[in-house]
Amino acid sequence: MTLFEHQEESTLRSEAPLAARMRPQSFEEFFGQDHLVGPEHVLRRSIDADMLPSMILWGPPGSGKTTLALLISGMTKAYFEPISAVTSGVADLRRVIKEARDRLGMDRRRTVLFVDEIHRFNKAQQDVVLPHVESGVVTLIGATTENPSFEVIGPLLSRSRVFTLKPLSDEQIGGILARAVADSERGLASLKPRFDDDAKRALVAFSGGDARVALNALDLAVSAAEQGEDGTRHITLQLVEETMQRRSPRYDKAGDNHYDTISAFIKSVRGSDPDAAIYWLARMLDAGEDLMFIARRIVILAAEDIGLADPQALSIAIAAQQAAHFVGMPEARIPLAEAVIYLATAPKSNSAYKAIGAALADAKKTPNEQVPLHLRNAVTGLMKDEGYGQGYKYSHDFDEHFSPMENLPEKLKGRHYYDPSDQGAEREAGQRHRDRWGESDDS
Repeated sequence: MTLFEHQEESTLRSEAPLAARMRPQSFEEFFGQDHLVGPEHVLRRSIDADMLPSMILWGPPGSGKTTLALLISGMTKAYFEPISAVTSGVADLRRVIKEARDRLGMDRRRTVLFVDEIHRFNKAQQDVVLPHVESGVVTLIGATTENPSFEVIGPLLSRSRVFTLKPLSDEQIGGILARAVADSERGLASLKPRFDDDAKRALVAFSGGDARVALNALDLAVSAAEQGEDGTRHITLQLVEETMQRRSPRYDKAGDNHYDTISAFIKSVRGSDPDAAIYWLARMLDAGEDLMFIARRIVILAAEDIGLADPQALSIAIAAQQAAHFVGMPEARIPLAEAVIYLATAPKSNSAYKAIGAALADAKKTPNEQVPLHLRNAVTGLMKDEGYGQGYKYSHDFDEHFSPMENLPEKLKGRHYYDPSDQGAEREAGQRHRDRWGESDDS
């Protein structure tokens, strides 16, 4: 490297965002992910032994995926080739693979191919890499924030180890910020920042477990602070709040956070926990989730999980859907919240859900079973002669407007689909059903 190049690199490093300047240069500086990089764990032992398997690093933003890959690059004897799936295409992949094959053939040197944001590669691009991972021409390290089960093709996934990174804890984020404040070479020590405790807590809370967000917010807050007569920069809670403004929620409507959040919402309502249910509703509303998507789930919950234990629940859910569609945000949050609290606190029954599931299974198996003659309408003389309608009992002609009949096809006689619960309004209806039809085991 020439003197000019060295000076240029130093300048770029000094002008880089704090998160880039403070990127760990050793495992001693690496915070979090002890379940992966602790000395006793498989991944760390593989790195130390320079015997890397192809792997997918899956974790939320700012959890250390790229940093971990770069640490590996400094420890392996293999040639390290980083590319980004955002800016690279098939031509880049073919070039890298050709160079890797030449390197292996001439120098007997392996190549580690690091693909950042590998989920952005489509199937055709991933297919280009597959045979060369399989043959050992390249060792793949892919980094992704998305669930690799959905975003990485099966054959490539089966040839890779998936290592899951966790969001950093508040304590770990606090340690990262403290190191940046104390570091005079790469960090902010030369600016003499002095933090109020509540300002530190706000920075940690703001980060949401994302080290990059935490460091860049820290950098902005220190830069915005006025320098006092003693040379220090006083960072208050007010200053932190002003510089942070509002961070966009980590919520991708097509990704894991979308599905994880709606799953948490559904299971909280089903689990009769109104506090958790209303929180997850708030998270979706805050992230700008489609109101009709939320409303559809509420309607489904009312039918599937509350069901006949409280038949009014479905009416309330439909009313909430109509109200949300009619008024829009921000007012739509109120009828949606009302419906969610009602459903969460209502008695629960999935008897209708189970009954239609079982009946559909039988319907698929018996699509050609004939309707019993006594249930058919005899609209012509010929039909009457054939026995249509014979033996039908008109319910209103009997005491309590009921008389038992076998109304299922011949092959399904005696089959039971509806098993009433003893919850809420269904308790009385269920007892009436049992009194009429008697106690029977499901067949």
